[in-house]
Amino acid sequence: MFLAVLMALTSPFSAGAETDPSLIARRAAGQLEAASVALQEAEGARDRVAALTQTIHAYEEGLVALRQGLRQAAIREAAIRLEFDSRRDRVSRLLGVLQTMQNSPTPLLLMHPSGPVGTARSGMILAEVTPAIQAQAEDLRYQLEELSLLRALQESAADTLNEGLQGAQNARTALSQAVSDRTELPRRFTEDPAQLQSLLEGSETLEGFAGGLASLPESDKAIPIPDFELGQGNLPLPVSGTLLRGYNEADAAGIRRPGFLIATLPLSIVTAPWPATIRYRGPLLDYGNVMILEPHQDYLMVFAGLGRVYGEVGEVVSAGAPLGLMGGSSEGIEAFLPNSADGAGADRTETLYIEIRNGQSPVDPSGWFNLNKD
Repeated sequence: MFLAVLMALTSPFSAGAETDPSLIARRAAGQLEAASVALQEAEGARDRVAALTQTIHAYEEGLVALRQGLRQAAIREAAIRLEFDSRRDRVSRLLGVLQTMQNSPTPLLLMHPSGPVGTARSGMILAEVTPAIQAQAEDLRYQLEELSLLRALQESAADTLNEGLQGAQNARTALSQAVSDRTELPRRFTEDPAQLQSLLEGSETLEGFAGGLASLPESDKAIPIPDFELGQGNLPLPVSGTLLRGYNEADAAGIRRPGFLIATLPLSIVTAPWPATIRYRGPLLDYGNVMILEPHQDYLMVFAGLGRVYGEVGEVVSAGAPLGLMGGSSEGIEAFLPNSADGAGADRTETLYIEIRNGQSPVDPSGWFNLNKD
């Protein structure tokens, strides 16, 4: 039923492909269906962690697309209703004229008080006016049909939406278990809990902790990792979201931080932009859960604000490997649908702080990440 409604919602009054609710929602339905198949196939995948990570990405993209389709449907519906309200008097008069013409006997329509000449003139006027009246009536009919289809789209999306939300949650649960079960990750060194605890207790800022972390001894065990500087300008963002604040940009309280702040949806997956060694994972100061990666000697990547972190200190993760999940709770359909009509990004309630450090100093991440990637 849902796909049938999507196929039907293609009236001449629909917007372009980038804002057409039917096309957006159809794409979303396809993405969610593909994600469901991928989730089933991930059970037997050789690299189950990688398969589940891609599955979660597919669910996230499908749900975002579906939200966009529902949002566009709500916007279009509101626009039609506003147009009806602004044209209410004219539409009422038009309907009155059409109803009067329909109820009047044909002989009376052909008579005029001025005689045959007046009748002829009124007939000519009527002949000119009738196409315009007909066009307005057709326009009204098309818009009423579109309004009905928009409402049907929003109502019929509920089942697809519910399945997508449940599938995404199942994939996250499976990923957490798969990460716990994996044993194949190479290690450069083994964590020294006493050293980390001492560093945590003696650090009052993220900068102080990161600087101290870089000075901790490591194993000389060589594990080949691509040169980090080759990725400069092309790193993908570790989470799907929108840039909330840039490098050294002041927040509402006037505080400036030497990194990016990304607004994202609850429980979004966070992945490694580059192969790297996990130097720290866990709570830190007031940053929530923090993941610190070393992609290259003298470089650190800091990701703060996660709800859950994966992996162990000393492990070497590949590009695209899951680092953890954002905080928040799983959205139910009741929370999802009302937010769909809100285009202000109110649904992106979680924030991920990203910092890149070279030696003891932070550097502008905009020179490293590809912010123009769709």
